[in-house]
Amino acid sequence: MSGERAREIVGSADFALPRPGSGRTLERFAALTRLCTEDIGTGRLVEAHADADAILGEIVGGGVAPGEFWGVWAAEPPRPRVDARLVDARWQLSGVKPWCSGATVCTHALVTAHTDAGIRLFAVDLRAPGVSADTSGWHSPGMLTTDTGDVAFDAVPAEPVGGVGAYLDRPGFWHGGIGVAACWFGGARRVARPLYRAVADSDDPILRMHAGAVDARLTAGWAQLEAARLAFAVRWSIEQVATGIIDRVGRALGPRPLVADPDHAHAVADLTVYIRQSHADADLVTLGGLVDGRIPGPEGDR
Repeated sequence: MSGERAREIVGSADFALPRPGSGRTLERFAALTRLCTEDIGTGRLVEAHADADAILGEIVGGGVAPGEFWGVWAAEPPRPRVDARLVDARWQLSGVKPWCSGATVCTHALVTAHTDAGIRLFAVDLRAPGVSADTSGWHSPGMLTTDTGDVAFDAVPAEPVGGVGAYLDRPGFWHGGIGVAACWFGGARRVARPLYRAVADSDDPILRMHAGAVDARLTAGWAQLEAARLAFAVRWSIEQVATGIIDRVGRALGPRPLVADPDHAHAVADLTVYIRQSHADADLVTLGGLVDGRIPGPEGDR
């Protein structure tokens, strides 16, 4: 399972990812890309643990401790939901949080919950009484190894992390969003592997054409991550890279790798599910709202 492997990685003595905005953000993106190139599910879980560390550092000046394995569970569908209330001056969480990756392997999680004043972020020790996980509802083969499911809380003690809205309003929120795009990019590289192997031993011009198109997309995707542009644009662009790689590799190699190469089929299924974490066209609506009349190009050009 990806969860056990991810826990081994973050628990190793040499594991360390630079925090976003530290001056070494590209090193962080490169590490996440490499992890997802090797295994998408494992990289996704390591990214969440590293994101939790960055969030704690930015909001409260802390971080994850040795031996801990964190998730970030911030999905907020209309139903179900988690509520937080004060009981004897201590916060408790009750309810069900969906879409929790690492549901049974994480030791701690940052969990968003509803309060009377609005949504707040809480740190939870998942080993406390009242926590139960159910991963039986995940039937897709994509991201199956990420141990994703519903986690129920029954009067579970929790520590607030910042005030209402702190999770979304912090300056590093979209750095985390770009980190997810780096994971998608790594997934696209993994999907592209059989095409790179095939073209190395072939002089077929059609195969080379497809390989050239894939290589151009990957080159452009990495250039965007290096530039660390506005997160909405980067996420949307990397989503196009990922979906384009899936399509182009399939057109180049046909159905055989999907039915005869379990490693490739697993990577395609994982990446197809993972990129749906994107807000898709909703991100373009937000990006369009940021347009200020200046057409991108040389300074002063209109």
